[in-house]
Parts: sequence; structure tokens; C-alpha cells
Amino acid sequence: MLVIASVLTLSLLMVYRLFVKEVFRFIKNNGEPNLPEKDVLIFGAGEAGILIHNAILKNSHYKFNVHGFLDDDASKRKKKIEGMRVHGGLEMLDTLVKEKGVKELIISVLELSPARKREIIDRCITLNIHALTITPVNEWVDGGAKQGSIREVNIEDLLSRDAIMLKNKNVASYFSGKTILVTGAAGSIGSEICKQVARANPGFLIMLDKAESPLHDQEIRLESEFEDLAMQTVLADVTDEDTLDHLMKTYRPEVIFHAAAYKHVPMMERYPAQAVRCNVLGTKTVADLAVKYGVEKFVLVSTDKAVNPTNVMGASKRIAEMYIQSLDKKLRESNQGGTRFITTRFGNVLGSNGSVIPLFKEQIKKGGPLTVTDAAVTRYFMTIPEACDLVLEAGVMGNGGEIFVFDMGEPVKIIDLARKMIHLSGKKPDVDIMIRITGLRPGEKLYEEVLNDQEKTIETHHAKIQIAQVRPGVYKDVNLEVALLLDMEGNEGEMTLVGQMKKLVPEFLSHKSRFEAIDQKAIAEEIKP
Repeated sequence: MLVIASVLTLSLLMVYRLFVKEVFRFIKNNGEPNLPEKDVLIFGAGEAGILIHNAILKNSHYKFNVHGFLDDDASKRKKKIEGMRVHGGLEMLDTLVKEKGVKELIISVLELSPARKREIIDRCITLNIHALTITPVNEWVDGGAKQGSIREVNIEDLLSRDAIMLKNKNVASYFSGKTILVTGAAGSIGSEICKQVARANPGFLIMLDKAESPLHDQEIRLESEFEDLAMQTVLADVTDEDTLDHLMKTYRPEVIFHAAAYKHVPMMERYPAQAVRCNVLGTKTVADLAVKYGVEKFVLVSTDKAVNPTNVMGASKRIAEMYIQSLDKKLRESNQGGTRFITTRFGNVLGSNGSVIPLFKEQIKKGGPLTVTDAAVTRYFMTIPEACDLVLEAGVMGNGGEIFVFDMGEPVKIIDLARKMIHLSGKKPDVDIMIRITGLRPGEKLYEEVLNDQEKTIETHHAKIQIAQVRPGVYKDVNLEVALLLDMEGNEGEMTLVGQMKKLVPEFLSHKSRFEAIDQKAIAEEIKP
């Protein structure tokens, strides 16, 4: 009789627990008990993973059936946390996908290296399961996860790298109290430079751009985020010498970050005069005024496309580099002191206006196809904050005349990028969304370089930041050739203009462009008997 009573009690207890579980699920689903739930695992059995698990239990927004945790910490494996089993490490994912029908993995680790995150996401892509991750903890409410704390994994999660941690502790103190001018302040790089400078408590921040709406938006953002920031927006073109002269005379900036530039390769192939006007004349105008008004540091934002350029845009940026480097050399040799001119070269930045990632996102929204110019095209990528860290570091570290480059990691094949973005959207490449090869555009390279064959590097105090050993030209010669180029802008035909660019930058060989005719003519003249 006692045995029967024990069995009955145990059975009733099990039924009661199942009943309570179903009632709780009914309430959680807002009275819809049959709503489908997705079978998921949580990667990370630490604090964040536990908070996310609790949020899933309490929030009807989440329709997840959690099958337990995975974790890199071997000491947690095979244990139960919050009643959920820690099955093992990432190596168990394959088995659990088959046995439990897991369709999604929520990556929930507070401090996870970019390399490890990539490894986990790549495994999800291989197994054709959906990867999710968590928002930064500082966005959670009262230390707890909330609706929206779980987000889609995006391509930036795959491409981001360990941040370049600046060892120069004086970066913020150097800019503190100074008057800083940022040109191109409404652009992707310029706006982030403004934001990082604002954190350093400058004496005054001047944001200059010729794009009205983006500049207005930038002003509103900084006013909201930095209430005590003394700043001024200036709607002007960097080639407007009179306006810039008045600006510098009035505010006397001590540091200039020159980020204003035209950057789109195909567009500048069509409008080379505009590339020369903005990227060369604009740089020269600001640089010359920097000398006139005794600016301490002038930092040029350049590009890896300036190395062995195959297009007008890259060549125009190389000429800008040459001009300020020769100007710096002239000032040093004449013992005049004055402005120190510094250059920084980057690869592509993630999510910048008009770049490939926003384009792919838009194409995925429309159901495809994703357009890739060539299956072999590769590019370097970095985050915008990472790129701007380099700019600020250069502004402090540079003594004048340097071209700073840095280790950008491994190049990424654009076609692989397209496939991964399709996978991350929950679709299958070449099945749900197609990829179309369109052919290289005028001036486009298959791959980018940060140094040419003749350039070597000098190490700095940071292992990932180096200085390119580029011999500066003689200012008198460079200035004369630049003056001839600028005189041609608007007065000569495009072939003549680009021909002068090639004279200034002999390594500039056009690719898939109408300007190849100039190179072919030069070669023909060289081989004449």
C-alpha cells in the first residue's frame, strides 16, 4: 500500500509540474499555447547566458525552446545551471543539431574575442543554423536582459578584429582644451573623428562639410551626446580659400583632421576634374592655410588606393600625400618649425556610406541578386572606430612627414562576404538569393595594397601601427607639377588632366578605363627606335 501511495504521489507531482509549466507557457505566449517555438542553444553559461535564459523564460516576445548551454569553460561542462544542462563546448553543436533539432544558437558571452566569435558563426553557417548574439550589456535595463537584448548576427561581427589598443596614454590629454578642425565632418570617418575628439574635452570643435543635411544631423547628434561641448558647424567647400582663411583667422585651430574627399572610384573615373579639385586642391588649400596660421598638426586621411593607383581617385589621394609630405620636408629643412604634416592610410571601413556592405544588405532585402564585380576581388576591412583610433594616434604620435599604415589583418574575398551575408540573413546563396558577377568597373583593382614594392616600414610603439618609408619629394618640384595640374582643371581636356596626374605619379597605371590609352601611348613612345 505504501508503494502504491508513493507511486501515486510521484505521478501527481509530475502532472502538477507539467500543468504549471504549460500554464506558464500559456501566459508567456499571451494566451496562445500552440505558438511554435524555435529550438535553440545558448553559447555561454556565464552571467550573460543566465540572464538571457531568464529573459527568454519571462518575456513573451521570445519564442525559444532552450535545450541547454554550450561553453568553452571545461569546468562547467556536464553540469546543470538554472536547471539547464551544459552539454559541452562548440564541438557538441553538430550532435545537438541532429539529436535536438536545434535551429538557432544564441552567442551570449560578455567578453568574446572577434576570432572566437567568427569561429562560432562560421560553424553555424556550415551547419545551416541561425546565429544570434546579444546587444552590449550597457544597453540592458537595470543589469538585466530585455526585449531586444538578443539581436541578429551581422557581417560586422564576422569582419571585426581585436581592437587596436592605443598605448599612448596622452591621446586624450593632447586634445583636451585644444581647438580642433575636422573637414569632411559629416562623412563616415569625419563624424567618428568628431565624436572621439569630443570625448577628449577639446576647447573648441569646428566641424566643416559641404553636405548640409548630414552636417545638420551630425550637429544634432553631438549636441545631444555632449551637452557641454563648445563647437561650431561650418557649411563650406574645402576649396573655398576665402571662407577657410576667414575661418582659420577667426578660430585659430591647433589641430586639423582633413577627412574631406571624394572616394568612389567609378564616379571619379567619370569626373576626374572633380577628383583633382576636391582631393588635390582641397588638400593644398587647407594645408597652405595651416602653415599660414601656425596650426600644430595637420592629419590627412588617405587610402590604400593611393598605393600603386589604378584609378583617378587613388592617384588624386597619392598626389595629396606627396604635396603635404614635401611641404613638411620644406618646413623642416628651412628650420621654420611650424605645422607638422602627417598621413594615415586605411583600407575599407565597415558600413561607410556607399560601401559594399550596405549595398549587399539592401540587395538582400529585395531578394537579390547580390552583385559582385569579380569572383577574385579581395578587400581589407576595419571598423570605423578602429580607423579613427589610428587617426587620433597619428595626430599625437606624428612628428611630421610620416605616412602611417597598420596591420589590417587578412584580405576578405568579396564573393565570400556576399555568401556569408546571405547565410546570416537565414537564406541560402545560389538557392534563395543569387549572386551575379558583373565585371570589374573602370579603375577597380582586384586587390588593394598598403605599401608599394619600393616602400618599407618602420615600427612604432604599437605592433600593428607602422610608418611607411616613403621618400618625400622636393617641395619646389612637387608644387610646380601640382600647380600645372590645378591649372589644367577646368581648362584642359580630361585626357590631358589625367596625363599630368600620371606624370606626378608614374606608378599610376589605369585599369579597365578609357585612360589606359594614355599608358599605351607612353609605352609606344618608349619603344620607338
